[in-house]
Amino acid sequence: MLDQNLKNQLQTYLQNLKTPVELVKFVDDSAKSQELNQLIDQIGELSTLITVTDGSDSNERVPSMLIRSAASGSEMRFAGVPLGHEFTSLVLALLHSGGHPLKLDAEVIEQVKNLDDEFNFETYVSLSCQNCPDVIQALNMMAAINPSIKNVMIDGALFQQEVDERKIMAVPSVYLNGELFAQGRITLKEILKKLDKGADARDAKAINDKQAFDLLVVGGGPAGASSAIYSARKGIRTGLIAERFGGQVMDTMAIENFISVKATQGPKLVQGLEEHVKDYDVDIMDNQRVAKVTPAAVEGGYIEVELENGAKAQTKTLLLATGARWREMNVPGEKEYRGRGVAYCPHCDGPLFKGKPVAVIGGGNSGIEAAIDLAGIVSHVTVLEFDSKLRADEVLIRKAKSMPNIDIIVNAQTTEVTGNGEKVTGLTYTDRVSGDSKAVELAGIFVQIGLVPNSEFLKDTIELTNRGEIVTGPRGETSVPGIFAAGDVTNVPYKQIIIAMGGGANAALGAFDYLIRLPVHDASEKAA
Repeated sequence: MLDQNLKNQLQTYLQNLKTPVELVKFVDDSAKSQELNQLIDQIGELSTLITVTDGSDSNERVPSMLIRSAASGSEMRFAGVPLGHEFTSLVLALLHSGGHPLKLDAEVIEQVKNLDDEFNFETYVSLSCQNCPDVIQALNMMAAINPSIKNVMIDGALFQQEVDERKIMAVPSVYLNGELFAQGRITLKEILKKLDKGADARDAKAINDKQAFDLLVVGGGPAGASSAIYSARKGIRTGLIAERFGGQVMDTMAIENFISVKATQGPKLVQGLEEHVKDYDVDIMDNQRVAKVTPAAVEGGYIEVELENGAKAQTKTLLLATGARWREMNVPGEKEYRGRGVAYCPHCDGPLFKGKPVAVIGGGNSGIEAAIDLAGIVSHVTVLEFDSKLRADEVLIRKAKSMPNIDIIVNAQTTEVTGNGEKVTGLTYTDRVSGDSKAVELAGIFVQIGLVPNSEFLKDTIELTNRGEIVTGPRGETSVPGIFAAGDVTNVPYKQIIIAMGGGANAALGAFDYLIRLPVHDASEKAA
């Protein structure tokens, strides 16, 4: 199960245990049970603080394991064999159950401690999902802090009957006390926001009480992170507001064109970005969404940024780096069947369609890469491209065409997602050459047709292109004095991580240059 090198690494980690941990295994004679049994026994041999016992509770899933802290009584469960992306979740669960400190802010830990209801989470994952471990680890940390919170990771591929009964077609899918709580990536702070009804009011008050910023960055992706770092290095008061740190990069699996780094993954890159920003004096306000921007009344005055929770922040300069999101098809049935067959992340949700036919909408690099990835899992992939030719790189096109279970249809305009009321059963498209309407029977549809800039809140505030992109000048300046922009939300022609980072640095320097040339203004700053 675990090779010697991995055993050695794990044994080193387990030296950080401070209190005893009990592993309870629920297994039978099946192959997966024996696999889990071997994994648990190997872990038990690596530390004297770990004891292994056989469980007999018929209510437990088989195969599964329970990790219990002897000191606090906290419980975390893994239904299935937590390898792949979830092996890190298992290691952290062991460490946190054994008293190893959690890397969380003190106020977050206190907020979790103060939750006084019973919370039983069930989280369905696929072991190839790069988003799932973040959710599992967030819920497990909550369980380590507060014994009234419990979480079980469930490998959806192994517990297919549950997946079918609950009609789960996207991961991670989180259930709380038997009811659907969340789908897709969700952070610990976002979970707390949903559980703790007073969180919004507290956050709003804290933001309202903040002193005005010299530069306020909106967005936590590569452009926003780069902007914040370059601003803070200038010694000016810098703030950063983000709905989630990392943006689209968090949903990117393979990154192979980031100069000097031969290969990495989105979440790993985002972790480095966040750590780098936190090395500087940047006031980070995450899990916040901007609702409105009001430009300064006079040059040198304060720009006001209003958040959806009602809070208002003031700043001398504003840098918009809100990025972009997946473009939707906007056809009948898409919204109705989102998460029930309509998906946007092939890496996350692909395993749920094992042995079933699916479609990929879009013939660019993302679409063809998705088709190639899915072809190894599903029975058949149909690629539908609106244009008369594919737009992907030639090497990807050749690879896709060489695979026997990929069909490519060009001049195809998707017109409707069809289903039976519970899940997707197919789609219809129009042949743009003949005008004929055709139907394809499918179990899933993966939409890969590009990005939409996150700029709706700026309508009638600054100049946008007809596609909603912020129009910027050579220093990142927009049509409104004091407001700058960078990254995928702008009209920069190429949407790439490295270009967004460079744009963020450029716009931050542009904002600093603007600041130092401002006339002295008499407006007093907000009290600290």
